[in-house]
Amino acid sequence: MSLPTLLAAVLLAGYAYASWQDWRTREVGDRVWQLLGGVGLVGGLFAFATGSLLGVLLWVLAAAFVLEHMVPWDVAVERRSKSLPGALELGAYVGVLAVLAFSLYRYGIGPGEVPVAVVAVVVTVVLARGLFEIGLLYGGADAKALMVGGLLVPMFALPLLPVPATAQQILAYYPFALNVLMNAAVLSIAVPVALALRNLRSGSFEFPRGFTSYLLPVSRLSQSFVWLKDPLTNPDGEDPETTEEDAALRARQQAGLEAKGVREVWVTPQLPFVILLALGAATALLWGNLVIDLAALL
Repeated sequence: MSLPTLLAAVLLAGYAYASWQDWRTREVGDRVWQLLGGVGLVGGLFAFATGSLLGVLLWVLAAAFVLEHMVPWDVAVERRSKSLPGALELGAYVGVLAVLAFSLYRYGIGPGEVPVAVVAVVVTVVLARGLFEIGLLYGGADAKALMVGGLLVPMFALPLLPVPATAQQILAYYPFALNVLMNAAVLSIAVPVALALRNLRSGSFEFPRGFTSYLLPVSRLSQSFVWLKDPLTNPDGEDPETTEEDAALRARQQAGLEAKGVREVWVTPQLPFVILLALGAATALLWGNLVIDLAALL
């Protein structure tokens, strides 16, 4: 088994375990990402061991860039100054991007120069962090999963199953994590379809919320991974940061609704997006990028 294939298998196994955690608790422990990130670091060192010293050093820098997101170093630093973690992390981003930009300008990209894999990893980190900050990746675990995926498998230009020749040429320039994310987005189309079918089956479909929400008995609210949408009982806009805080909020909402005699509410499911990323990774390994594949067939 080749090293890229082995690392891809490790990624799928790690994603499978993380998916199980995400399904059970809607939270994934950092140890999963730390372990996968460590394997990615070592795997890259093996891959670049026979190359240039520049490639090895830049790989270590890129891997460290990923791994710093998997360690809660900011908790200790925040005790001294609440603004210090943000400043340090901004400095890390600027520093890594500056080193990469200078290296690309000075040495170029390719074998014996700046490895394409290093560029792919850094792009993946910036992409994942940007999507998290604007809310398209809602949970920190989703962003970490994407970053770790990019570290373990920076590029995977040759899917295991045949794809159109045009798509294969394009995939040579796409970071693997971008394929994972785009595939996950395509697969997520199944969610509103499933919700609509559920609402139609129960006779409670309403447009447009029938595609995003469903009716849930109030008695099950505290035991379900959902966001209450109607009636709204969180006027202050409380935004829980942990699963414990989220469960406590739903318990308070349930108690308040039961006291008012409300029996059913509209809720939106809290999607375990890591599962979609895992499926996106599997399809990326098999078929590359589903969007590009379909476009190439048109």
